[in-house]
Amino acid sequence: MKKTIIPLIVAALVFSCQSGKEQDIEISAEDFHGSVDKVTEIMIHDIFSPPVASRIFAYPNIAAYEIIAQANDAYVSLAGQVHELEPIPPMESGKNIHPQLAALIAHMEVSKELIFSEDWMIALRDSLYAGWKEVNEAQFEASKSYGLQVADHIKAWLSKDNYNQTRTMPKFTVLTEDVSRWQPTPPSYMDGIEPHWNKIRSFTLDSAEQFKPLPPPPFSMEKDSDFYKELKEVYDISVEITSKGDDSEEVEIAKFWDCNPYVSTTRGHLMFATKKITPGAHWIGIAKIAARKTKSDFDRTVFAYTKTSIAIADAFISCWDEKYRSNLIRPETLINQHMDENWQPILQTPPFPEYTSGHSVVSGAAATALTDIFGDNFAFDDDTEVAYGLPIRSFSSFNQAADEAAISRMYGGIHYRAAVEIGVKQGRDLGKFVLGKLQMKNKSPEVTH
Repeated sequence: MKKTIIPLIVAALVFSCQSGKEQDIEISAEDFHGSVDKVTEIMIHDIFSPPVASRIFAYPNIAAYEIIAQANDAYVSLAGQVHELEPIPPMESGKNIHPQLAALIAHMEVSKELIFSEDWMIALRDSLYAGWKEVNEAQFEASKSYGLQVADHIKAWLSKDNYNQTRTMPKFTVLTEDVSRWQPTPPSYMDGIEPHWNKIRSFTLDSAEQFKPLPPPPFSMEKDSDFYKELKEVYDISVEITSKGDDSEEVEIAKFWDCNPYVSTTRGHLMFATKKITPGAHWIGIAKIAARKTKSDFDRTVFAYTKTSIAIADAFISCWDEKYRSNLIRPETLINQHMDENWQPILQTPPFPEYTSGHSVVSGAAATALTDIFGDNFAFDDDTEVAYGLPIRSFSSFNQAADEAAISRMYGGIHYRAAVEIGVKQGRDLGKFVLGKLQMKNKSPEVTH
């Protein structure tokens, strides 16, 4: 009896040990959502401008996507499609590399390179590393080594996008003698942010001015001019909305899409910033909602984030190119000067020229990308702003959300109609171009989607 039991016990122990060694580390789409959410949290804390935030989202997503495209035949590498991106180092077979794990590690590593509060990302990374190492150390080390190798490749690529050079370029010069030109607005009267963003290397655009919109109506304070009528419209809408009270639909819409990381609050002699997400971050949040609703797996989730973030990043380059070309004065300045010196917009005016509306351009581009991924008439509940004390809003499609984001800028009193309507068209035209430029899904009939 004893001779039979002992071999069985030994065999069981050996099988147990072998099973432990062969157990794969489990990685899900929620792990990737968590990494993206951490990047958003850090960007809010570090108060990155909307254009810079779009860059911080795009590069880490591309790092993760390129690894997925190596391992999954359903996806196509962006090398040779986005500007100056060379193929990443190949994933060698037989190395026990977990593609999704390597992709997540690359995402965290590239993100860490682009933020200020690195310790926040390091804390997340180290907590995950400890758990993964415990499950399967060999697989973790192989995947980590490859993920870091790809991260270094992407970091070398992003270092040449002109961002560092724009940090040393001169500040924007305000031409106060030209009454049509942008001037800093209350309460903090900040300098215009990122006046050289059109010099950043784009991902797909042929040039920053490729989607140069029609110019705004010619500046004129004559009451029968198109420009004055648009200015008066902003004032009249504001007065009408204000008369309805803070719980009106228009106020809710304006606040829901505010997404201004530069809101300054003054209490007595104390001034401080109220931290919020950026417009791009809001749409990245919508991408997460769509991925979760469709139960997208890890690879499709990375794909959705990547395609959307590229559209958003190029939209900011296009929009900022126009902002500092037209250099148009904000409604708040003119209304205070010529109509009502005590008037304040419902939203705080952000610190850069008016035309075109950044929200409109970015929303048009993001909605176009998301519609291509998840389909038209994709109904969703947007809870992105719940963390900032705002209720959920529901939409029947991404395009409906984009239209509401655009008109919210007029309700908020910070944009003229032309900036909104032409801006959202600018974004949609750009978004269609991005979709036509990039082939990210393999169209081979043999590939199962």
